[in-house]
Amino acid sequence: MIKVGIIGATGYAGGELVRLLMAHKEVEIKWLGSRSYIDKKYSEVYQNMFQIIDAKCMDDNMEELANQVDVIFTATPQGLCASLVNEDILAKVKIIDLSADFRIKDVATYEEWYGIKHTSAQYIDEAVYGLCEVNREAIKKARLLANPGCYPTCSNLSIRPLLLNKVIDASTIIIDAKSGTSGAGRGAKVNNLYCEVNENIKAYGVATHRHTPEIEEQLGYAAEEKIVINFTPHLVPMNRGILITAYASLTKEVSYEEIKAMYDKCYADEKFVRVLEKDVCPETKWVEGSNYVDVNFKIDKRTNRIIMMGAMDNLVKGAAGQAVQNMNLMFGLKESEGLELVPMFP
Repeated sequence: MIKVGIIGATGYAGGELVRLLMAHKEVEIKWLGSRSYIDKKYSEVYQNMFQIIDAKCMDDNMEELANQVDVIFTATPQGLCASLVNEDILAKVKIIDLSADFRIKDVATYEEWYGIKHTSAQYIDEAVYGLCEVNREAIKKARLLANPGCYPTCSNLSIRPLLLNKVIDASTIIIDAKSGTSGAGRGAKVNNLYCEVNENIKAYGVATHRHTPEIEEQLGYAAEEKIVINFTPHLVPMNRGILITAYASLTKEVSYEEIKAMYDKCYADEKFVRVLEKDVCPETKWVEGSNYVDVNFKIDKRTNRIIMMGAMDNLVKGAAGQAVQNMNLMFGLKESEGLELVPMFP
């Protein structure tokens, strides 16, 4: 059994991680860390765990935790994992960080966009970006794993096949994104109150959203050039889900069949990326509660542009599910173990 510790177990991503790992046949959860609920029973924080988990929440003592487990998940705000990790810990345990601390390879870019000093910059080059469909072999050998952000995951998987095949002008990419409110976290914030969110949709982080440099960096690897994009996220009144609609100019005339073949080839062996049939647009309701990403495209011959679309659950493939997928790879398990979840509907 893989012994697991979770720091930040009472946030939305942390709670989803617990739910997934409880159904994982190769995992034993040893530590539920939560600075806000120390000594409180986990089932009192999440009543859905009543008579399922009897353990109490503990603190975020990574040094002590590293002596008890094989892998530590950190589902915490930016800066915490970087402040705790050190060589002694990494010599004992693997770390899967769900924050942005090790996603961006340029320290100055991270500090500019996140507004904090990076306290473990010496590990940035070593950290593996955990997008399984792209970095699978590197993930298998990692001891420090940067779990991708939700918007970057959906954006990358929706656009990547066309960049690899150089059929779009990377400088023209525009990404319009929508997310459910769980993406904003579980903290008490006025902007996330029911009356603020219900019957409303709004753009936020316009031209300043922190996932922008992560998306640009990862798309840049696929395009083999530096990319600058327009990325605008929107908050919609639903619990879960991300929908990406991206636009770019075509570099040559292509047919539906040619583009479909690019997507099919790119994801032929990827269990969790589903390329939809012609004219079927991805919808968040068809991926909710699952680790699947649904992608598709539409060629607009009138404007010589292509629309790329993706939908996924921000808490599963966008956070906890992808973290479990990475753990499976890191420990030589079946990649889909604990993740073969049929999307929920309604």
